[in-house]
Amino acid sequence: MFFKSFFDENLAQMSYMVGCQRTGEALVIDPARDLSPYFETAEKEGFTITKAAETHIHADFLSGAREIAHQADDVKLYLSAEGDEDWKYQYLDEVNHELVKDKDRFYVGNVRLDVMHTPGHTPESVSFLLTDEGGGSEVPMGVFTGDFVFVGDVGRPDLLEKSAGAEGTSESSAKQMYESIQRFKELPDYVQVWPGHGAGSACGKSLGAVPSSTVGYEKINNWALKTEAENNFVDELLEGQPEPPKYFAMMKKLNKEGPALLPNDDVKRLSVEQLKSENDEQTIIIDTRSSSDFSDGHLEGTINIPFNKSFANWAGWIIEYDQDIIVIADKDNLIHVKEALESIGLDRLVGFVESDEVENQKDLETYTSITADELEETYRDHDDYVVVDVRNQSEWDEGHMPGVHHIMLGKLKDSLDDIPEGKTPIVHCKSGARSAIGASILQAYGYKNVLNLKGGFMAWAEKNEPVTS
Repeated sequence: MFFKSFFDENLAQMSYMVGCQRTGEALVIDPARDLSPYFETAEKEGFTITKAAETHIHADFLSGAREIAHQADDVKLYLSAEGDEDWKYQYLDEVNHELVKDKDRFYVGNVRLDVMHTPGHTPESVSFLLTDEGGGSEVPMGVFTGDFVFVGDVGRPDLLEKSAGAEGTSESSAKQMYESIQRFKELPDYVQVWPGHGAGSACGKSLGAVPSSTVGYEKINNWALKTEAENNFVDELLEGQPEPPKYFAMMKKLNKEGPALLPNDDVKRLSVEQLKSENDEQTIIIDTRSSSDFSDGHLEGTINIPFNKSFANWAGWIIEYDQDIIVIADKDNLIHVKEALESIGLDRLVGFVESDEVENQKDLETYTSITADELEETYRDHDDYVVVDVRNQSEWDEGHMPGVHHIMLGKLKDSLDDIPEGKTPIVHCKSGARSAIGASILQAYGYKNVLNLKGGFMAWAEKNEPVTS
């Protein structure tokens, strides 16, 4: 048997390839939209991808299931038939597929996959228990759990309510998760656990950084598997879940209806003059340079989302799906920026401007960063300034500056009316990275004298006492 995992660090998303070396067939579990890693691996190892399977309708990335069924000949999709009518795949008439339910099984070559219905994260969620019959085994080797069980955590049950608008489902989903876990705990301790995400995903609140585990290890160390009483489990699971990114709602919709096939158009290179002429309300310009380069000089009206592991997440919060997108980026990074946008369905990238061309312009906008000492000595008691905390709710609850406004970064663009009129914003987050994005948003929407707190809340809290009320 052949086994390989793939990790998208931008979304903390795991996918897998399983191959039968006797028959040359391969299966991809929870494929990402960029299929090149799977095809490259298959070619290198001498496999033909004949099947793909999904654990559930994803909310955090755009699935590659429909894409792989169109790109590769005779690929068959194995998709969940569990859950209610609201969560059924709607593109099945155009792909070769088989709907699977609890206790069904299918093969890739001589490798067997048994289906377990494991609702809780979503009603249709399934897990796939793998047994290598071709290698002579009669017992399972591991289980692909999707967003059901992670290393150190379990999937959040509140996304249907918070992202898909299914009111009142969080508690009932948490109870389903409890029942699914009782069944999971009956698996042999030696069974390996191959989850759909690692640390950094918003699909749980305390995911571990280790990519895999075992059932036995999780029974000893995972809080969710150690909590015996259902009511205690439900309360702890629902408490403190992070704010789901804005784009999650769109991912649920697109993955259910059928993601668009990837566009093949080249991205048009633009001059700064062309960019200015194409800048309108239906176009958003994202500058992917570092926050320090952006603050030193940028084009008016541009928003800074540095290209790093957090790029896709913040792009999903800030960019609307009906907007055309122009990016300012290094040419060598452009393909990776495009892939990151496409991974969450932001396909309307119509042009790019090279970073060097922007840096060579005159009369660029800038913004200033101030220290925590300057904040206290000069600005905090000044009526012309207002401090805006853009951290998450859980961070705010743990401690914040007194007398400041809290607007989570992802909601800042839509919450400008919450900033007192006529005041200059001073933006801060935990360390200064998110607030730099926030400063660029505010400046793009007219707050030209915005200030950013260097070192963020951590720098301020070294010498000052936070409040929690």
